[in-house]
Amino acid sequence: MHSLSLVNLLASAGNSWVLQAAIIICGTFILEDAATLLAAMQVATGALSLELALGSLYAGIVLGDLGLYGLGYLSGHHAWARRLVPHQRRELGRDWVSQRVIPLVVVSRFVPGLRLPTYTTLGFLRAPLLHFALGAIAATLVWTSALFYVSLKLGALMLHYLGIWRWAGLAVFLLIIIGVGRFAARAYTKRTDS
Repeated sequence: MHSLSLVNLLASAGNSWVLQAAIIICGTFILEDAATLLAAMQVATGALSLELALGSLYAGIVLGDLGLYGLGYLSGHHAWARRLVPHQRRELGRDWVSQRVIPLVVVSRFVPGLRLPTYTTLGFLRAPLLHFALGAIAATLVWTSALFYVSLKLGALMLHYLGIWRWAGLAVFLLIIIGVGRFAARAYTKRTDS
């Protein structure tokens, strides 16, 4: 439902690249992978330029990552949050994460379900923002580019072979990605609980 709304919004944006970019960026705040798939499909149909789609996806995803970091940072300034984690533990955590910011960001980008807790924790512990931003940019470039490329190729195949039914194919592909992500998150949780 939301995916078709995004497609309809992009179609109604016409040739306004500013509006198209804003729609894609907002779409990444709702569901990154779906926005990536839909943008790739729009590029495959010729309704959207490759540069605009990728640039907007990168910008939206990195802004979202920085927003999660910022939420964690702001929560670290509230007394109720500081009571949950004593000062000495915060200092130990800050020392530990400050040496591992980029690997933590990169790993959490590729393991479903880790971004929110990891990025907010890094903000809460005031990990170096520059290292966080560099890690977020690098991981986004790799992950989003790979997913976009696969979606673009798949979108071209769906357009060719499925025609009007390509949206049904896209929905199935999106469900597969979500299912694989949930399976990977459960497997990771079971592994860490053992």
